[in-house]
Amino acid sequence: MTYKTTSVSIIYINEDMINQRIDNFLQKKFKNVPKSAIYRIIRTGNIRINKKRIKPHYKLKIGDTLRIPPIKIICKEKNNILTTKYEKNLLNNILYEDNHLLIINKPSGIAVHGGSGINLGVIEYFRKIRPLEKFLELVHRIDRDTSGVLMLAKKRKSLISLHKQMREKKVQKKYIALVHGLWPLSLKKISEPLLKIHLKNKQKKISINKDGKPSETCFRIKKRYSLTTLISITPKTGRTHQIRVHTLYAGHPILFDKRYGKRDLDSNIKNKTKINRLLLHATSINFSHPENGKKMHIVAPLDINFKNYLNTLV
Repeated sequence: MTYKTTSVSIIYINEDMINQRIDNFLQKKFKNVPKSAIYRIIRTGNIRINKKRIKPHYKLKIGDTLRIPPIKIICKEKNNILTTKYEKNLLNNILYEDNHLLIINKPSGIAVHGGSGINLGVIEYFRKIRPLEKFLELVHRIDRDTSGVLMLAKKRKSLISLHKQMREKKVQKKYIALVHGLWPLSLKKISEPLLKIHLKNKQKKISINKDGKPSETCFRIKKRYSLTTLISITPKTGRTHQIRVHTLYAGHPILFDKRYGKRDLDSNIKNKTKINRLLLHATSINFSHPENGKKMHIVAPLDINFKNYLNTLV
């Protein structure tokens, strides 16, 4: 068992933190610290609010200044290795951050949240990286194998505001994908309902079905290669796996899509390249800032593997 010691922290209590007992607040922040240790540092006066000692039952108030001394935390070796593996990658992929939002360029292969056999996703990693953030939630999701723009909210008000914008279709997301074959010049929109089917292995698969939910995706050709086409995609609805299913429906599945792709087509290409990730990337997102209403346009550059692969095409 290994330990690490945190540095001194100063937290300014905001409306997302108020009315919590200080002992409960600290236990949530430091889950690997024994309760007895939490009560000891409160009792000895090392925890200060507004430069004063407090009791364990003290309830946080807006405007309070909380000082937390260095605390020794137990590190589970397995989790520590996992966190270290992705921590630098995620931190290096932050596109924008302020007191309300954290926006990253999510790498392909990392799920946005744990579940379905995955212990940790982006949200769990960031909660480990930023243990003093009181509120940190996903604004939306993208598939595990898709790379690109992903927004996290750092305040409940921000999350509510952005969800409202999404419901009112005021958030615009753009993607690019490399698909098999030559995409037809005339195919600019697919409007086919999508139905979610739950499989026995707890996974889900989406299919075109008249009983499904209305779905619409717009397409624009960016570049045609000899055997593939690079397309720009604007989903008008946000259904699960929408882009992947609509491109399959068009007869032009995305390269290296293990669930909705064509293995025979992929196998012809895999022999020529080392890349083996879904070639779908969320390139940008437009929205209004939840605090000041400023129009935001966030762009996520292609990762080096995707970019290098495109450079090999003719």
